[in-house]
Amino acid sequence: MSENETVPGPVALVGSGEYLPQMADIEASLLEGRPSIYVQLATAAVPDGRTVVERWQKLGQTQAERLGVTPVTVDVNTHDEADSEALASKIAGAGLIYLSGGNPGYLADTLRDTLVWKAIVEAWRNGSALAGCSAGAMALTSWVPSIRHPREGGTPGLGLLPHLRVIPHFDAFSARMPDFVTNIVLPKESGITVLGIDEETAIVGGPTEWTVKGHQSVWILTKGSREELPVGTTFTTPL
Repeated sequence: MSENETVPGPVALVGSGEYLPQMADIEASLLEGRPSIYVQLATAAVPDGRTVVERWQKLGQTQAERLGVTPVTVDVNTHDEADSEALASKIAGAGLIYLSGGNPGYLADTLRDTLVWKAIVEAWRNGSALAGCSAGAMALTSWVPSIRHPREGGTPGLGLLPHLRVIPHFDAFSARMPDFVTNIVLPKESGITVLGIDEETAIVGGPTEWTVKGHQSVWILTKGSREELPVGTTFTTPL
């Protein structure tokens, strides 16, 4: 590697718990050795109303203060806003960029092919850490199923991790909707790894090598079977 060559930062896909004290260690590790600037987007929560968006923004600001870093809120509500040069410019210099939870399809549709998404990818390629929790994790893959209305299909994801599909809150989903994985999420095409990520649990690394962190487990899902990966497990998801 040449002296001026950069490498992408780590990616974290989180099942739940963004901005909560019990997940602070993971967020701190993503910021380690990077600028103390914590960029946060609550765009996925926009369909739930402005009060919910502001609640997520406040939680993010509080977590940044807890970690002793500077919070930067990028308040993107629409696709037009995501194409704003002013909002995109707020992402430069981030140590960690975090896409929090809500509606994954809305998040993907809002950021796709915009200046804000281009700025996020550029920052990540230049070494910023990038995290997505729940909806944020789902949107980073190539396809987002409609969990709230499964029979309606889904929408293309942002495609940063095209070889993955993610089910966050997996412990809750598998108890409440046991047929969701086999009927809705498992792809017909080969070469895609489907991961169930339990609540307050994350995989960190990427794009192919990952470590399970947090409090529960991650699951590799195939038709008719699931493989449990407890905290501390390192595994690969082939391209």
